Amino acid sequence: IATLNAYEKVGDHWIKGKKTADKTLYKTLQFYNAITLASYFCKSYSMVIYFACKAVQLSLQRELCEHTSSALIQFTSVVTKAKEDNAALCYRIAKNAMSLQERFDVAASIPELYLNFYGFIAWRFESFQSGIDNLRQGFEAGLSCGHASMGLHCAFLVIRNRIYSGANLNSIMKEIDYYLHILETYESELTRNYLLIFRETVSTLIDNGQTTSIDATPCVGDLDDQKNKLLNSVLHNSAIRCFWLGHSDRCWYYREKCSKCMNPFDQGRVTAAVLAKFFFGLNALDLSRKNKHVNRTNEVIRVAIATLKSAAANSDWNFTNKLLLLEAEKQSLQEQHWRAIDLYDASIASAKRSGFIHEQGLACEKAGLYFMRVQNKEKALEYFEQARECYQEWGSSMKVAFIQKELDSINLTTTIGRSSIEHVRGDGGV
Repeated sequence: IATLNAYEKVGDHWIKGKKTADKTLYKTLQFYNAITLASYFCKSYSMVIYFACKAVQLSLQRELCEHTSSALIQFTSVVTKAKEDNAALCYRIAKNAMSLQERFDVAASIPELYLNFYGFIAWRFESFQSGIDNLRQGFEAGLSCGHASMGLHCAFLVIRNRIYSGANLNSIMKEIDYYLHILETYESELTRNYLLIFRETVSTLIDNGQTTSIDATPCVGDLDDQKNKLLNSVLHNSAIRCFWLGHSDRCWYYREKCSKCMNPFDQGRVTAAVLAKFFFGLNALDLSRKNKHVNRTNEVIRVAIATLKSAAANSDWNFTNKLLLLEAEKQSLQEQHWRAIDLYDASIASAKRSGFIHEQGLACEKAGLYFMRVQNKEKALEYFEQARECYQEWGSSMKVAFIQKELDSINLTTTIGRSSIEHVRGDGGV
């Protein structure tokens, strides 16, 4: 807070100041940058905050140098995680830091700048889609300037953002395979494992791995080891796969595991954690309908809605459709018929406006299932047909097959009903 207050007093004027000739500042900021990253990967989160703040405090006392932008971006990504109330101010500081590219030669820092800004800060205020091309630039810059590890991490975030934005799954799969091919030259076991974890998720979403799986699998290590760097990603992706497959109990199991391993520094403040609450909230609503874990699901639903309200206040584009769908499902659970219908339609419209074809399909699917529960098969048919079209565009034959079963069920009961009426009429009935 003290560092943010110090920036508030002088920052906007200071950021327009002169370039320093002080080489000591240049070297010191380099040191703070490196030790902050090392502290993060060692999971010493108090030290992460300490060194990130020290770098900015030192910078504010001096003039500007090539590493000022990196210090500010690293600081804002850290502080936003530590205290979400400061997200808007941190975004403004980060935008100011990115503007320094026009005044300083920061070519060597592009991979790290783009990684932190577009990967960990901008998503709160800018569309998921807008960061994709910039993260690709970070990837290319990393390979060309000798910072391959940073560039490859940008590639991993490209895939993350494409999945979040509902890009065509087959296109995502091709890009993952391209990056895996690149990794045959630029070795990074950690990035390779992250990409393989994502590949398993995309393969599941396409056809449950029937034709899209490969022999290569991620080396995830000991999943009982809380220091395992892949643990969060493995559990999060496992939960998301189970959600889309409709395995509610299994999704709940992975939610429980995720909640135990997510470190307090990232809990609820990184993209994956926020989106996980959306899926876990929907899953909890499904379980509530089955009268499972009722006392605990109520809290999960409450936290999910509160988290998405906060996120949507900053980015209507990324999060409003998700909030509306959570509220629609909650209203349907409480048998608030007309309110639920309005919210389903609003969620569908919001997802369509943001280009989230997968979540547009999900909202249509949930609306269709709701109308099946209230015995309105005509409306259910309408929403299921919309869901099928969305899932086809997304590239998920697995979800298309699920929706087709629902459509076939409606058509079958309709046919049986008509046959019964015709039979009665044939016997002299009305």
